[in-house]
Amino acid sequence: MSTVNRDKKCQVKRARRERAHKRLRQRVEGTPARPRLSVFKSSRHLYAQVINDLGGHTIVAASTLEAGVRESLGNAAACNLAAAKLVGEMVAERALAKGITAVVFDRGGYRYHGKVKQIAEAARAKGLQF
Repeated sequence: MSTVNRDKKCQVKRARRERAHKRLRQRVEGTPARPRLSVFKSSRHLYAQVINDLGGHTIVAASTLEAGVRESLGNAAACNLAAAKLVGEMVAERALAKGITAVVFDRGGYRYHGKVKQIAEAARAKGLQF
């Protein structure tokens, strides 16, 4: 596949995800009582944040960039299912420590499959209610 075609394919995939996320965000809003758990995937890392949209700030966050994740999984495994599970557990523990027990899940326009699903299931297993 030529470089031009690959770049075009990446642009199309990104545009599709951004449209899906825009549609999703019309229905999902984080409040102080029930903030939004947002997931973002880059090509190398995973990020999860609990956000209060009315206040406009992030309450807690976790990602594969953190030292604890890198030590336990190694740098090469920064974006796999084990890393997703660890990020989901970390964000849930931090949210529960701040007194947040219920969230709405924002999958970020990604399919509820693989790493996104793993983050959600790990957060549920630690005690967050969706």
